[in-house]
This record gives sequence, structure tokens and C-alpha cells, in this order.
Amino acid sequence: MITIETIINAPKDIVWKMWVEPKHIEQWNFAGDDWYCPKAEVDLRIGGRLQSTMAARDGSFQFDFGGSIVQLEDSSELNILLDDGRKWNTQFIELESGTRVIESFDAETENPEEMQRMGWQMILDRFKNYVESQ
Repeated sequence: MITIETIINAPKDIVWKMWVEPKHIEQWNFAGDDWYCPKAEVDLRIGGRLQSTMAARDGSFQFDFGGSIVQLEDSSELNILLDDGRKWNTQFIELESGTRVIESFDAETENPEEMQRMGWQMILDRFKNYVESQ
């Protein structure tokens, strides 16, 4: 299991909203400036789906990433079973000065764990910057 985290200087309800609403996901759900998220869909209920497309800006590559929601605690926790069978958990913890976001996920087998950790952390950092800039 790989775990990453950040602290965002915003209230938990705002952080949650920007995490689960497609119009916001499309603004932050990619690791580098040479990528973007042209599409995101969320059916926010147990058994619903969270899905997004990540694409290279030059049009050379794109992929879909998603899974089914298996646990949902409004504005506090979201557990997803990814389409490839891996588990992904995200927690939102209210602090006096903001919100701690903790993501834990099963590593995939194609890339080294450190590369995966760095990529997911880059996306989480982009999320933090997006929320704090709103």
C-alpha cells in the first residue's frame, strides 16, 4: 500500500466539493503541464462510479482511470475499487488550519512504487494548488 498526503488551507466541505465534482476534477486531475483531464464523471453513491480521462496535450496518448465507490462517508472518506482490482482510499480530516487529505492505494505492477508515489503526489499537489487558488 502506498500512502501520500497534503494539508490544504481550506475548509473540509470546500475540499470535498472540489474533489468530487467533475467540473473541478477536470481542472486538477493530471500530474504535469503536458497532460490534462478532458472528461470526468462521478456518480457519488455506494455502487456509483468515479471515472476520468487523462490525455497528453499533444494528442499522443490518453487513458481512462476509474472504479466503483465501495464506501462513502460524506466529506470525510471515499473508498474506490479500481477497474483493475486495486483499492484506493481517500480521507479528508478537518484541522484548525485546513484539511488533511490522505490517499492510500494498492501499487500496480507495471511501474516502480516510487514512480507511482511521485505521480500520485504530483496530482495531489496540483489539487492542493487548485483548491487554494479558488
